[in-house]
Amino acid sequence: MRFRKTICNSIPFASVFLCAYLRGQSIEFSKVQFISEKIGPNVYVLTGSSGVDPIHPDGAGGRVGVLVSPDGVLMVDANYAPLTEQLLLSIRKVSSSPIRFLVNTHDHPDHTGGNPNFAKMGALTIGREEAREELRKRFPPAVAAAIGNAASDTDPDRLPVLTYGMGHPIKIRMDGETTDLIPVHAAHTDGDTIVRFEKANVMMIGDFFRNYGYPYVDSAHGGTFKGMLEALDLVTKLADPQTILVPGHGTVVHVGAMTQYRNMILDVQAKVKQMVGEGKSLQEVLAARPTASYDSKVPGALDPLPAGLGTSANRFVTTLYAELKVDQ
Repeated sequence: MRFRKTICNSIPFASVFLCAYLRGQSIEFSKVQFISEKIGPNVYVLTGSSGVDPIHPDGAGGRVGVLVSPDGVLMVDANYAPLTEQLLLSIRKVSSSPIRFLVNTHDHPDHTGGNPNFAKMGALTIGREEAREELRKRFPPAVAAAIGNAASDTDPDRLPVLTYGMGHPIKIRMDGETTDLIPVHAAHTDGDTIVRFEKANVMMIGDFFRNYGYPYVDSAHGGTFKGMLEALDLVTKLADPQTILVPGHGTVVHVGAMTQYRNMILDVQAKVKQMVGEGKSLQEVLAARPTASYDSKVPGALDPLPAGLGTSANRFVTTLYAELKVDQ
């Protein structure tokens, strides 16, 4: 038990699977169905069943976006590998066109596990160069055993074929819709992308915003709160009051949510920074509950994370503390 608790403290995303595995928790892939919601002209969002993924209880895996047109289908993210058949069935309900493009918002397995399956169907996989580099890394043996078939670390088709870094957006034009792939500085990870459908006025923003649980910066994969705040500012700049914003987890929101989220991060960050300056230990900071005024407003804030990882609030504060200590 002590080993499990130790190994599950302050770990990168992939190791969440390991901790769940150590506690006998697993994703019930056979029970997952996708709810399809049309959110703009020819744009759909597919959300996995709630309550079957211990890592994401609000909805299994990362949310998937689909742009359909006679020219073909453009997907945003691919969820876990074992869910490809369910995903494809949902897509075929709205389009029989070939899947031409698959864009990854970042590298995490709940967004990229299905990459090889869709690549083998002919989709061109697109992502940040940084995301590709993370996907090239092999899982440690114990993590690989825990992840199982949720994602492969050996199949070459898991890797984006077309990559890009920071700079001007890439534009994909299909049947009158322009899709912008907009890179952001290291936020949730070091390879995050905003996907904007200009005509539909929809943006898929990956995981640097979520309203189920507190913000999650994967520092082991290059994420930073500085970059997260910059990404939120960029979304605020690009969006108008009618823009539909689709996070990878949580609920669909509008631009006002970005300001509230940003202000909450800054408020908690300031409280933690003060305590760091006073020489407080991490345990003292956690005991002070700097998120207390927000806990009742954030769904899942105090729910236990899988495999003894504490709460979303504690993970948020712990990562803030570590980043601020480095900046001292």
